[in-house]
Amino acid sequence: MTDTIEKKRSAPKPSRLRIGRRYRASRLEGPYDALVIGSGIGGLTTAAMLSAAGKKVLVLEQHYTAGGYTHAYDRNGYEWDVGVHYIGDVGKHPTMTRRIFDFISNHQLHWAPMDETYDRICIGEDQFDLRAGRQAFIDELVKHFPDERENIERYLGRLSEVAQSMQRLALEKLLPSWCGPLVRLWRKLRDPSWLNKTTREVLAEITQNEKLISVLTGQWGDNGMTPAQGSFIIHALIAKHYLYGGYYPVGGASKISETIIPQIQAGGGEVFTYATVETILLNGNRVRGIRMADGTEIEAPLVISGAGVFNTFEKLLPQSTSERLGYIRDLKTVTRSMSHLCLYIGLEKTSEELQLPKTNYWLYSSDKYEQDMQDFLEDGSKDIPLVYISFPSAKDPTFTQRYPGRATIEIVAPANYDWFTQWHDKPWGKRGDDYETLKEKFSQRLLEQLYKHFPHLRGQIDYYELSTPLSTDYFCFYPRGEIYGLDHDPNRFEQGWLRPQTRLKGLYLTGQDVMSCGVAGAMISGALTAQSILGWRKGAKLMRQVLTSKPTPGTDSAGEGFSKATS
Repeated sequence: MTDTIEKKRSAPKPSRLRIGRRYRASRLEGPYDALVIGSGIGGLTTAAMLSAAGKKVLVLEQHYTAGGYTHAYDRNGYEWDVGVHYIGDVGKHPTMTRRIFDFISNHQLHWAPMDETYDRICIGEDQFDLRAGRQAFIDELVKHFPDERENIERYLGRLSEVAQSMQRLALEKLLPSWCGPLVRLWRKLRDPSWLNKTTREVLAEITQNEKLISVLTGQWGDNGMTPAQGSFIIHALIAKHYLYGGYYPVGGASKISETIIPQIQAGGGEVFTYATVETILLNGNRVRGIRMADGTEIEAPLVISGAGVFNTFEKLLPQSTSERLGYIRDLKTVTRSMSHLCLYIGLEKTSEELQLPKTNYWLYSSDKYEQDMQDFLEDGSKDIPLVYISFPSAKDPTFTQRYPGRATIEIVAPANYDWFTQWHDKPWGKRGDDYETLKEKFSQRLLEQLYKHFPHLRGQIDYYELSTPLSTDYFCFYPRGEIYGLDHDPNRFEQGWLRPQTRLKGLYLTGQDVMSCGVAGAMISGALTAQSILGWRKGAKLMRQVLTSKPTPGTDSAGEGFSKATS
């Protein structure tokens, strides 16, 4: 163990896994029709769809690799994703999520199914499986709750109602802002009264069985808000998203950006990394481009920010402009989401040898989610209220081809950013012994959670490293280490200003702050932003292409061979 600790405490070597082209001012090939700030899935989706509509788009990413929370990194002979733990709605049934993924990747992105039990909810000593397929989902839960079949079916019915309501919300975000009051009135007449209550309030209307409520809400870590705080809207979107199973990108998380970038390049555009945008340039009440950190100015009539609303209106725009347009006031109506810890683990055996599952584990100290979470955030020595365990090497069928004799595990837990603020100004990888000691304590606590459910892994671990909220801040520019952008409480879904088109001509938003968190939510937001820019006629034409798209003749159906995307 001493050697392993020393390995972690030395400055880690940067990842060799790089997607995108390194920025140089000399490599710019303008003029560009649109500039996208940030290469998360929202930004990449908007860029790819605009490229398909004939626009030349430049994507600017400050990180060393493209993809945002969909990127992957390698270290010490292992590879991990940082946010793509599983994706729903990408099976054979033609959902909109699957159709958009197929379109923006030119059908080069492929998906491997997880186990039939995609999530296992462990509350104390009890375990409950969430199984793929509506009937299997019901039948499995009825084994534990034999008198609740009707209520479980009512619950699933409400998930479907939310999906229909979200279509109306998406329409509101596409229409001009002056239509907002009328659309909100129409939605109020059509949407059920319970739609935007908290998750716990809605489920309390369905069942009085508190244990069942705890199980049904056991995925709350996917949006970062406990059931008593989060909107039922986000709960329903996530629960329905995985109802027919979880999937993982074949070839790893980096395949997402790697397969999308060629579509942007095909339109004459590019995705640059190490490309830090300093400010958005204005000409009166209209954008005219951006200024890079090196002083280079790049002009374009459209600027799309995928950097999040706080970064956009507090950092990228002049403060006087944000004040004048009312965005500083608007930012007070939303809050930043939770921050987290993630333990990345490497093992010198294959997933098959170690019997690692394709099932995610959600470990809860008790079913008192709200109290346990509050206690922990106030005192980090208390029991960790939520521990999520994912096995990426088991989910990706190509992992052993790329990393023979190796396997990986990831463990995610909530965190309080304030625990780490004293090291905020220290450089990454060189924050000192006190910081490493604190990380080591959390690492050991998380490892013990793993051993509790997988005791045969004790002694098998070759390497591990812990990321903290400072990592999220450093790599993703989220200053409080927030992983889901904005909190998804009921108030968030009442904010009419969270829409693609801003009050500044030529400036648009994309990503998880527009619609909802998660890879699929941010991707849908990216599609809405592209439609908003193109207008109704061109946007409808583009969506018809999405619904009927087929691979371009001559492309590699295995999704390989995009060497240009990784230069």
